[in-house]
Amino acid sequence: MAQTPLAGVRVVELSHMVMGPTLGLILGDLGADVVKVEPLAGDNTRRLKGAGAGLWTAFNRNKRSLAVDLESDAGREVVRRLLETADIFAENFRPGAMEALGLGYAAVKALRPELIYVSLKGFLDGPYQHRTALDEVVQMMAGLAYMTGLPGRPLRAGASVNDIMGGMFGAIGALAALHARRQTGEGAHVKSALFENCAFLVSQHMQQFAVTGVPAPPMSLRQTTWGVYDIFTTAEGDQLFIAVVTDTQWSHFCRELALHELAARADLTSNAGRVAARAWLVPALQTALGACSRAALVDGCERAGVGYAPIARPEDLFDDPHLAAGGLTEVTLEDGRRTSLPKLPLEVNGERFGTRRDVPRLGGDTRDVLREIGYADEEIAALVASGAVGAAAPA
Repeated sequence: MAQTPLAGVRVVELSHMVMGPTLGLILGDLGADVVKVEPLAGDNTRRLKGAGAGLWTAFNRNKRSLAVDLESDAGREVVRRLLETADIFAENFRPGAMEALGLGYAAVKALRPELIYVSLKGFLDGPYQHRTALDEVVQMMAGLAYMTGLPGRPLRAGASVNDIMGGMFGAIGALAALHARRQTGEGAHVKSALFENCAFLVSQHMQQFAVTGVPAPPMSLRQTTWGVYDIFTTAEGDQLFIAVVTDTQWSHFCRELALHELAARADLTSNAGRVAARAWLVPALQTALGACSRAALVDGCERAGVGYAPIARPEDLFDDPHLAAGGLTEVTLEDGRRTSLPKLPLEVNGERFGTRRDVPRLGGDTRDVLREIGYADEEIAALVASGAVGAAAPA
């Protein structure tokens, strides 16, 4: 691709954790110049341990780091001057935080009316809008944790689904507003929120109740739409998820796995019949398939054209042959080691979007960004000396 889709678009990202950085990652991967404004101590995500240890690396490639003391007048002036050159401004702090810094929507609109201002929050406007929210909080509120867990034991999904999708919807809104600006010349205030995102995720279960009048049980109870939609254990003890979702697939599946007795049963030729027979059919299939090697079962599923999947762990994806064929991109960890990350899950004209710029060092781009917005070298030196900005030494 000769030019990335968002070449020439400048994004100022004043955010932390996952939701805001996801928006910046998407726009940065697509070619925008993303300037990440960090406090002098750096985004707290840089220092997280345990389950949060990978967040910084995962969501901050293709960005430049500008370290600023937003408590200082000079630091806030730096951000205002930067916003005068920006197309999109994204923030994901608690309600009122931007207003306290003089960077709320009204103030920024007066500064640059054509700017797209994106607020990433816990809730959109309404009775809950001032509440504090986290991904797990809204999963509990919106029923996703109920659908994921066991009865009486709600369980959050195994990834930051609302943070990530909230950033995605923020990016979609920003791009829509950017397109509209071409016709109107006007900016916009775009809002994306965790709770509404999670409600969107469970809308299928809301409508299941609307259509049937029966509350949707947790997915852990396996009230499946299809007769064969389960995890089976191979002869070696490996697990494989197999999904037979059409009657034609059932015929092919039975043929390729030599399930002749099951294939001959008229009561199993339709999915409705297989669903009705699940209580005995799934154990019978486990007995038959349990005698197959993993390789034989995979080969049979491939030939039959049915959906199947080994039960993988996240660390297995580093060696996944499909991802390795073009779906991974390299970045550098804080300690200097190299690692791989999935690229954006999209393709344009056969092109994928990877790392153009490595995960930034804290303040590693401060001097360059300040020069671009009109600061002379002596002014930059004074700002650094005063502590209004932080600038990493050249690599």
